[in-house]
Amino acid sequence: MSTTAIGYEQDFYAWLMHNVALIRAGKLAEIDAENVAEELEGMAKRDRRQLINRLAVLLMHLLKWQFQPGKRSRSWELTIEEQRKQVEQLLKDSPSLKYQLDERVAEAYDLAIVKAEKETGFLRKTFPVMCPYTLDEALDNSFYPES
Repeated sequence: MSTTAIGYEQDFYAWLMHNVALIRAGKLAEIDAENVAEELEGMAKRDRRQLINRLAVLLMHLLKWQFQPGKRSRSWELTIEEQRKQVEQLLKDSPSLKYQLDERVAEAYDLAIVKAEKETGFLRKTFPVMCPYTLDEALDNSFYPES
């Protein structure tokens, strides 16, 4: 096992800073390329998961808003607003995630259904099988579904 791999496994931060210094110094032949590539790929996957999870929380609150009109609260409204802002920021930082988001709305909606079922006590069959909101609606600050 190489010393860079040992460093990676023993002290991630030190390994990371060492590789950053090597890259900045132009010493590309000395970097731990395989582990750097793995970490970069992991970062991309983490950002995508975070985006899907934020969208799932947003969709879950939109469902609660629609299906529990008597329980609507400022807290729900603020959660919807916060999740929209978080999604917007993630897409601003990584615009290419927007294209993945279009493809992953169904995945986010499946998570939203599980969360909504848990929080409302309603059966899964209460909610539409397919996401009833377009991505544009879900992200529109003025959109709140009616019951």
